[in-house]
Amino acid sequence: MLAVTIPEFNSTGLRFGLEYSTLTAWIICALLAILSMSSWAVMISKMRLLSQTRKSSREFLKEFRDSFHPLALFQTRERFELSPMYHIYHAACRELSFYLVGEDVPGKSFASRLQGAGRITSSQMGAVQNAMERAVAEASLRLEGRLGVVATALTAAPFLGLLGTVWGVMDSFGAIVEAGEGAGLQSLAPGVSAALVTTVVGLLVAIPSMIGYNFLVNRIREMIVRLDNFASELSGLLDRQFVDHRQAAEELPSMGSMGTASMPSLSRSPSQSAASGAAS
Repeated sequence: MLAVTIPEFNSTGLRFGLEYSTLTAWIICALLAILSMSSWAVMISKMRLLSQTRKSSREFLKEFRDSFHPLALFQTRERFELSPMYHIYHAACRELSFYLVGEDVPGKSFASRLQGAGRITSSQMGAVQNAMERAVAEASLRLEGRLGVVATALTAAPFLGLLGTVWGVMDSFGAIVEAGEGAGLQSLAPGVSAALVTTVVGLLVAIPSMIGYNFLVNRIREMIVRLDNFASELSGLLDRQFVDHRQAAEELPSMGSMGTASMPSLSRSPSQSAASGAAS
């Protein structure tokens, strides 16, 4: 039988570089480790938040579209705290209820007062739409919060790694000069290998951050588009059911405001008319 051996991961260069790393290289690697941990913590928390947000939004949309009245969920005070769509809906209902019944929190008599309420004007509906736009903006800020940490790790890690490499190479050349003419590749290799370690660590931090950042940005943009679409859908629904689009009847102008019409004199003879026309 042929013996099949599985080679183990053994990076001689990396081990050699770590063995001869200087204090500067270890400090830069420690900074890169802090950036990496911060970036991973933000990415994991954001992925969990987006997953919970999508699940809660699906539950809210199902309840909202199955309700018999646009304000039913607002009246029953059913809450979906993790759903940004719910917060948009709640902000719109509070503003609408204030114009309909004079209160933005549903009380015991909310249902009866709502039945006797009239309709709101187009300008009042504009205030409701402004409330929804503010809720969308707040949800966007919440979803995009702390992404700057991932972006910082993405952009700063390669430069920190390059800084450590350049610093290490400079130290290596300085060591060769101090060693004199007898120095060769054997004295240069440890310093250069140790200097390249920081570049490797920087890339190991930057590459996962880049992948995670692009993934999160695309998911967040998709969520914001869905929020805009829901706000537009809710605005149309509320506009059809609660806004009075009838135009006020225009009043007819009075006879006095129209003035008097100039009529030609009937007492003038045809000859006088001809003469006046020739004179003119």
